[in-house]
Amino acid sequence: MSNQLDKVRELIALREEARLGGGQKRIESQHKKGKYTARERIAMLLDEGSFEEVDMFVRHRSTNFGIDKESYLGDGIVTGCGTIEGRLVYIYAQDFTVFGGSLSEMLASKICKIMDQAMKVGAPVIGINDSGGARIQEGVNALAGYAEIFQRNILASGVIPQISGIFGPCAGGSVYSPALTDFNIMTKGTSYMFLTGPKVVKTVTGEDVTQEQLGGANVHASKSGVAHFAVDTEEEGLTLIRKLIGFMPQNNLEEAPQLVCDDPIDRLDDNLNDIIPDSPNKSYDMYEVIGTIIDNGEFLEVHRDYAQNIIVGFARFNGVSVGIVANQPKVMAGCLDSNASRKAARFVRFCDAFNIPLVTLVDVPGFLPGTGQEYNGVILHGAKLLYAYGEATVPKITVTLRKSYGGAYCVMSSKHLRGDVNYAWPTAEIAVMGPAGAVEIIFAKEVASSEDPAATKVTKEEEYRKAFANPYNAARYGYIDDVIEPRNTRFRIIRALEQLQTKKLSNPAKKHDNLPL
Repeated sequence: MSNQLDKVRELIALREEARLGGGQKRIESQHKKGKYTARERIAMLLDEGSFEEVDMFVRHRSTNFGIDKESYLGDGIVTGCGTIEGRLVYIYAQDFTVFGGSLSEMLASKICKIMDQAMKVGAPVIGINDSGGARIQEGVNALAGYAEIFQRNILASGVIPQISGIFGPCAGGSVYSPALTDFNIMTKGTSYMFLTGPKVVKTVTGEDVTQEQLGGANVHASKSGVAHFAVDTEEEGLTLIRKLIGFMPQNNLEEAPQLVCDDPIDRLDDNLNDIIPDSPNKSYDMYEVIGTIIDNGEFLEVHRDYAQNIIVGFARFNGVSVGIVANQPKVMAGCLDSNASRKAARFVRFCDAFNIPLVTLVDVPGFLPGTGQEYNGVILHGAKLLYAYGEATVPKITVTLRKSYGGAYCVMSSKHLRGDVNYAWPTAEIAVMGPAGAVEIIFAKEVASSEDPAATKVTKEEEYRKAFANPYNAARYGYIDDVIEPRNTRFRIIRALEQLQTKKLSNPAKKHDNLPL
């Protein structure tokens, strides 16, 4: 009996050792940097008492450069599963207190094991990154470990949701796994991502740049678009992950959870009836429209600081999770450009992969003109958004509020890209181009030869507006299903979602598509 008790005591002691990671001093060092440990992060993220750890006793097996003299239980990562609001998730969190969280062969195998398990049972994977990169002493085995993870990220894409929290360094090869996942969250001041660090940049290009300038949270959230969210604290980031998961299904064969809604479906907002300015050149704030029509004004915006001329994010209508895509007239008049097209296309494809209906709010004067955009491949980037909407088989509801001109009309979830329900406000102008531009082409000779060109131009613009720049011309052909009173928008969207609950549509069988990348 005593022998058995000794073995139990040994197990308890080993568990205590594993929970200390690289030791108390390194834990304190992590705290001094304003960072939590891997286990603290997991405890904050998951429902209390739900975490089931696996591979606590894994150790590295390298002998290169004397690294075999230093070995820790868990080998620099904590892996397992638990629940968020009672729903199963798989999780891994890199432990910076052990070899700086550097990736080894065994660390990678722990990540791969829970990713494989998540795919088998159909549950989301959350990865918390805080790592100095590849464990150099392990050479090609570390690189092989990275590639094994990438392969699983690729196969899991569109099958189970994948979320990455970047709560510390993430450099070199390690950046590719978060880049392959659905959403990236970075912490301001304590996290960074880049392929090559400041020293290499200085050597190769001569640029003097700090880690923050090269790959900090603000840079990736606003300039590159690599980060979907930039948060002030880790607590904020972990709370955000919990909220984000709440809008998603467990996998691509399920629906997102539906909540009980206490916000009346027939709630009217008279402000919407006069939110559109009389002048077509004046802006208004699309956030006001979104906040008014969704459940309880609760909108989880994605990519808030990047390509702000388009808004994307999650909301609910009568408790049903939806993805919202909306032009923002306050920024660049709501024009589409390369970055906005990529941002929205990525979001649309995520929603389509995971059975989340799409609600599109349109006020778009066209694509941003100029050599900067053309040289940057705006044609290809615009085609990505066009492709994403055309490929999507989830319920698609479109509301045109004001302008919808030219190719941008086609792109923004038009009836011709299999839009299910397409509404327009009475203020909608659906045409090849705006009245001013159209008159310059159609009536150029008449305006030039008239006694009063300015007055003739105004008259012709009004003539064009009456003929084309209204919703009724498109409605005449069935391209708009109904012209609705703005204050009824919430009710009409909810009705449309109810109607489309049993929608079934599939694309032609293929190995995979060839998206214009």
